[in-house]
Amino acid sequence: MDQQTYRKLISGQRGGLRAAALRLFLRAASGFYSIAIGLRSFLYSRGWLKVHRVNVPVISIGNITTGGTGKTPLVIWLCNLLHEKNIACAVLTRGYKAAKNSKLKTQNYSDEPAIFAESCPQTKVIVNPDRIAGAAEAVDRFGAKILIMDDGFQHRRLVRDLDIITIDAMLPFGYDKLLPAGLLRESLKALKRTDAAVITRCNQVSNLKLAQIEQKLKFINPHLAIAKSIHQPICAKTIDEEISVEGLKDKKIFAFCGIGNPAAFSKTIEQLGCQLAGSKIYDDHYHYSSNDIADICERAEDAEADLILTTQKDWTKITSGCGFAISAGQSPVLFAYLAIELRFVSGEEKIRRLIENVLAGTISGK
Repeated sequence: MDQQTYRKLISGQRGGLRAAALRLFLRAASGFYSIAIGLRSFLYSRGWLKVHRVNVPVISIGNITTGGTGKTPLVIWLCNLLHEKNIACAVLTRGYKAAKNSKLKTQNYSDEPAIFAESCPQTKVIVNPDRIAGAAEAVDRFGAKILIMDDGFQHRRLVRDLDIITIDAMLPFGYDKLLPAGLLRESLKALKRTDAAVITRCNQVSNLKLAQIEQKLKFINPHLAIAKSIHQPICAKTIDEEISVEGLKDKKIFAFCGIGNPAAFSKTIEQLGCQLAGSKIYDDHYHYSSNDIADICERAEDAEADLILTTQKDWTKITSGCGFAISAGQSPVLFAYLAIELRFVSGEEKIRRLIENVLAGTISGK
């Protein structure tokens, strides 16, 4: 079952007896998952599972649901903020099917680690499923003065000084069910242990929905610092040039992506004033082959598209894996990716204040 079919199933969009039976099965499996996650959380809360501290501050950027909630742009924002303050930092990431050698160069990273390395060249990116070993390498070998743990909310072995989670405004609470019946990685009660929430893609939902999300977050954790943000398109980048946001307006776009929230990408393109001539959605973390690229090119040409547009995450995989199909001019339609950055629309001062407190040592590890 591919990602889109699965989401239609758990959201209730798929009807029929077979779909109902599958949802019943997933709810049963979710019960076992809930027990396992609850037991793990209980053991950590009682101190029966060992945690590790490092002698530099740790900031975790995570989420409570699976899929693309906007962690990567927030990590990049934080890295750039620390760079402006002349503080040496490192990103600890588990990676996804990443290379085992954390000393590899950018082109050998996968997915998010490659984006971190490209977008924040001043920051060391440590790819290691063992966050403790990764932290030791970052501090002892590279002299990092602060660590940013990517996707760290559920990785509780490493003590952090600040927990920030991202909440996707388009699908904030994962259908309110734990995996695999929904997209929640933990019960919403876990939000009680986080310090801040950054609601992302706020320009893609109504103000009423935003108010409902904030109300629910505050009900669960009254002390939670809440900020709102958008993913602001900056330009479209090809191998050789940049196309301004204004230059994208009215262009016929063939879009494709393999990310956690493909609907957000499509909606962003439409908000730019582009005409969506066609699209192709792949599963999150999909690894493209030359046949996939050829198929995309053919679909775009048939749709008479002016431009083939994808995300930076997908572009990174394509140019490292089968970029020859783009660079060698085999595509009759120009390829590009949409460059975006996280911009706060409210609450940025709350997040900055928490970070300053960590740097000043007034927030202790937890």
